[in-house]
Amino acid sequence: MCLAIPAKIETITNGVAQCRVGDGETFVSASMLLLDEEATIGDYVIIHAGFAIRKLDLREARESLAILRELADAYDRERLKYEQEASRDHV
Repeated sequence: MCLAIPAKIETITNGVAQCRVGDGETFVSASMLLLDEEATIGDYVIIHAGFAIRKLDLREARESLAILRELADAYDRERLKYEQEASRDHV
């Protein structure tokens, strides 16, 4: 399964953007070739399979990142619960 992620453009060199994902230190390279409008440093884009495929406004980017954070947190909670149950079963 592939997931398109929102990211903030930090630099652009030769049509390839270095984009920051969320508030962390994760960066992704993205070709700008498929965008139908110009994007510049500071803009948010949706990245899929190494390509920026759509420019986002700040509200859309924040909402998308919040939803992805909620999903990641829910996954972590379920994983922890599963690991705790598995360790009790092995005792």
